[in-house]
Amino acid sequence: MSLNRIRILLLLVALALFNVLLLEGIEERILQINCFPYETAFANFRSHQVPEDVVDGFLDAADSDVDRFCELLAVYFAKDGGVADPGLLAEEVSFAKRYQPDAFRAIKDDIHAVWNDLKRFPVGGVSGDPDAGVAFENSWMQSRTFGGERGHEGTDIMATVNRRGIYPIYSMTDGVVENIGWLRLGGYRIGIRSSSGAYFYYAHMAEYAKEFAVGERVSAGTFLGFMGDTGYSDIPGTTGNFDVHLHLGIYLNDDEGNEFSVNSYPMLRYLWKKNGERL
Repeated sequence: MSLNRIRILLLLVALALFNVLLLEGIEERILQINCFPYETAFANFRSHQVPEDVVDGFLDAADSDVDRFCELLAVYFAKDGGVADPGLLAEEVSFAKRYQPDAFRAIKDDIHAVWNDLKRFPVGGVSGDPDAGVAFENSWMQSRTFGGERGHEGTDIMATVNRRGIYPIYSMTDGVVENIGWLRLGGYRIGIRSSSGAYFYYAHMAEYAKEFAVGERVSAGTFLGFMGDTGYSDIPGTTGNFDVHLHLGIYLNDDEGNEFSVNSYPMLRYLWKKNGERL
């Protein structure tokens, strides 16, 4: 073989290796960019449309490890709910940690904040009336019109016995009382900031269990007051504009301090399955 042919062959081999390395670099860059799309993950985190069997599967796979559970949910949201197998998602967790650590950590920490402190379903049984129950469904962003067109940023736990002042309300988490008193939309409400940073908003209460003070610490299971139908008015104490229920909202603050809501339905469903069915 002539020297020129050898040179041409070596050049071709070098070009082939270069193309392989170039393609691998492009593929890795694509993977780096697309492995964890933050905007998709954040939007799905807020709406939290997670089927019950998916939550159960992630809980089983995490084996009581809350961080692991939150990691699986984070990549589930990033994949737009298209992948639910914990084994496959575990690989995606590794990619996200490697290529998009900041975005992944931000979503995982938000998920941790709304799931980590859950201990108690917020409504208890009615003393002396075992037939008095509750019902709730996923009403995230359903239309509401009082005060202008808006989306419903929470879950309504409806009373099967439409009578105010008989259903006890309990704190879902340990935390600190951050707000209390009358709101035009929420009526008598109490807001509790949990240990992990989520704000739990209990609205339309008939009355409070006692005079809570802003800054007061409460424990999960603390009796907060009774379910009612207050609100939809600038006049404190207004009742009767809707059926008796508890509106339960969950909120977080972004890095700039702006508050945003998160669908509370899956958390309530989890607590209902855990202890609410015994009401």
